[in-house]
Amino acid sequence: MERDTSPDKMDIPAVIAPIIRGLCINTLGYSWVVMYDPDTKEIPPEALIVDIEPALTEMDTVHEESAAKIFREAYTAWEFDIAPTGADAAIQATRIKRGPSCVAVKRKDTLEACYWIDRSLDAVKQRIADKNASLLKEKVPSDLSANSAPSPAFSADQRVDVVRNKVALVSGGMTRNRGIGEALVRSLARSGALVFIADSDRAETQRLAEAINEQEQRTAAVPLQVHGADEGSVQRLFQSIAKTTGGLDICISNEDLLRAASVLEQSLEDFQAVTDINYTGFFLILKYGGLMFQRQHRTAPQWKTDIIQINAKWGLVGSESHGANAGSKFGGLGLVSSAALELVDYNIKVNAICPGSFFDHPLWSDVEQGLLVQYFKSTKIPGIKSPAELRAHYEAAIPMKRACTEDDVVRALYYLIEQEYETGQAIPVTGGEVMLH
Repeated sequence: MERDTSPDKMDIPAVIAPIIRGLCINTLGYSWVVMYDPDTKEIPPEALIVDIEPALTEMDTVHEESAAKIFREAYTAWEFDIAPTGADAAIQATRIKRGPSCVAVKRKDTLEACYWIDRSLDAVKQRIADKNASLLKEKVPSDLSANSAPSPAFSADQRVDVVRNKVALVSGGMTRNRGIGEALVRSLARSGALVFIADSDRAETQRLAEAINEQEQRTAAVPLQVHGADEGSVQRLFQSIAKTTGGLDICISNEDLLRAASVLEQSLEDFQAVTDINYTGFFLILKYGGLMFQRQHRTAPQWKTDIIQINAKWGLVGSESHGANAGSKFGGLGLVSSAALELVDYNIKVNAICPGSFFDHPLWSDVEQGLLVQYFKSTKIPGIKSPAELRAHYEAAIPMKRACTEDDVVRALYYLIEQEYETGQAIPVTGGEVMLH
């Protein structure tokens, strides 16, 4: 079932996987890992068998709504076949939800692939190794029927588990000059999520993933390479994610490139480079992340997902000698608010975080290329005689008298994920330097 994965071709397994993941979420609740396996040659006992042929078009692409309907109907029939009988039936119907741990996808009489399902990536890999298709079982809370969606009253205790067992992507996950990407990845992994780290620097993403996995004693991070302004590269990124976990719950766009210069002096080459990464790169993550979430929504209509851009204070206010960056960030917020209106029908929340200045990071503090050095040279402020004095000048203008930190951004991220009634927003994390109007 492998297909040409160039940008103008549909990768059918990557389209099907989120539909299956949505079915699992809708059936059992919670976030699940669904892994594509083209190598299993025989249908395992207890597998859910689905013939996808009726959903394929003459162009050998998938009609997604038809595919979702086929999977829903196949699951209903499968559920009836494996339903408990006798005295256990009434008890299990109210206390236990059951679902398939393997979905066998056929085209007419030919087995094309299996998709294996479990709560973690390590557990799924073990199922594949053992060819273990035993049923998934989840206990139903005592005050809910088997078909009810859990909706308990909010408790602050729930904040501990806001991302536990969820699947997240951090693109720009190794943005070392800002440090935010790595901080987000590490925090999500510590909090129990499975995190894809996507960046152009393959060696550094591999290094970070290995360090996190060793610390967490599980597969908590998966490194992937992506070139953010290249559509084919971004599309392949999401295809790889779909085949590995079936989809995502959280999609974080952290691409960032800064080139400080006056609009009268900046080269078109630098201006376009900033625009490509900050604006076009976010658009591509938004597009392909949104398509993945839309596919999940077809079979899990109540499941909420998040697309979050790490923007900047320059998305809220202009900045002298920072026109390219501010322009790209303003554009990003336009995409956030527009996409929020469009994607809300699929239960996709789209928001942005706008951090203030990170004076302690190399982006600002590098003695040769840091922004403080660049601003000192390009912005003539009376009485300022060094980059250190310029930093003090900037900090004095912040009501909270300090620079932004990685932890400040992480807290904002968890708020946006936890808050179900918030979309199209740009959250300032600036110590009061930029305030909402």
